[in-house]
Amino acid sequence: MNAYDSDKMADVLRESEGMTPTDDPLDADVILFNTCSVREKAQEKVFSDLGRVRELKDLKPNLIIGVGGCVASQEGEAIFKRAPYVDVIFGPQTLHRLPDLIARRRATGQSQCDISFPEIEKFDQLPVTQTKGVTAFVSIMEGCSKYCTFCVVPYTRGEEVSRPFDDILVEIASLTAQGVKEITLLGQNVNAYRGLLADGEQADFALLLEYVHEIPGVERIRFTTSHPRECTQRMIDAYARLPKLAAHLHLPVQCGSDRILAAMKRGYSVLEYKSVVRRLREARPNLSISSDFIVGFPGETEADFAATLQLIADVGFDISYCFLYSPRPGTPAAELKDDVDPTQKQSRLLQVQAALHQGVIAVSGQMLNTVQHVLVESVSKRDERELIGRSTNNRVVNFTGDKSLIGQFIEVRITATNAHWLHGERVL
Repeated sequence: MNAYDSDKMADVLRESEGMTPTDDPLDADVILFNTCSVREKAQEKVFSDLGRVRELKDLKPNLIIGVGGCVASQEGEAIFKRAPYVDVIFGPQTLHRLPDLIARRRATGQSQCDISFPEIEKFDQLPVTQTKGVTAFVSIMEGCSKYCTFCVVPYTRGEEVSRPFDDILVEIASLTAQGVKEITLLGQNVNAYRGLLADGEQADFALLLEYVHEIPGVERIRFTTSHPRECTQRMIDAYARLPKLAAHLHLPVQCGSDRILAAMKRGYSVLEYKSVVRRLREARPNLSISSDFIVGFPGETEADFAATLQLIADVGFDISYCFLYSPRPGTPAAELKDDVDPTQKQSRLLQVQAALHQGVIAVSGQMLNTVQHVLVESVSKRDERELIGRSTNNRVVNFTGDKSLIGQFIEVRITATNAHWLHGERVL
């Protein structure tokens, strides 16, 4: 989602100001920080990075420095107090207003801030996406209404708002006309999508998948991020009926303890989560499932932690993500006593990472000597004689091949595996 928003910021400034990206900050007329506040470390990095560009402002007084994204939404004008040289502050829902904010800053000499929640307006104002790659992100909804006790997203991105059904299809058709073959549908809670049809009726996520599947030029569909509570049977059945739907699903579970899941307000039990996984794999036996885990949530006991390790062993996750709990200001969990010893947290984090790593190795081993349908994306940065593609289960595959293959789907036999990459040879 952050990568998508960054691309949209560039699109807006290109369309309105004729600006082009530069890799050299010294050449920049505008420097924007697109921020994330999901974890404390990411939030603090924003202010560290802002400090590094302060001297550029001294060298170029007309330089515009902007802070966008979720930290901007959470902190608002308080950012001006910590970094008074910042010119504009804008939230995830107001990035389309960036040209106006910059224009007002230049005209008045006053710093500008707009972190409002104008719902779907952003998508109506964004310019047509221009892309040169064969993969693309398409945002289908904004915000989240689940209000998990640890999560700041509902407060920084607002409640769930779905884009109109037809608008999404038109954007995807525009992308395929530019050569895009793989579409990733985005949302904080993507499978909660409920978009309006032209006749005023409401479409669910499964219906959207069915229609995207039939758009000429779309050859593979991915989506992220999902919530277990929104994995309807219709969505699960889509894995049996829609062959273009990739055999990979990111399905955050966060914890393996029912007690902690209740404290997190996740809205499901471990048994319910495992039931969803079972039905998904019945619909698509080769489905790879990745997840997110939080270690050290307030009140987590050794028994709770052992339950998380057991869940990992039971499900067999592919490449997943594990984080130490970090209290986010304004969330209900921030009021709880952070009572898990830091040393113990770190030890548990390493244990979860090790358990997840074993699952990744197991999946890699199962792929050895199999033939994978790979979308070739680019030349390898490590070896220009090799190409990089991605398998249906979202694994990176390296193989020797000519640049002319970029943008094509080809068959690759996996000849060697590592935890996070695969090596293969093209099957002719």
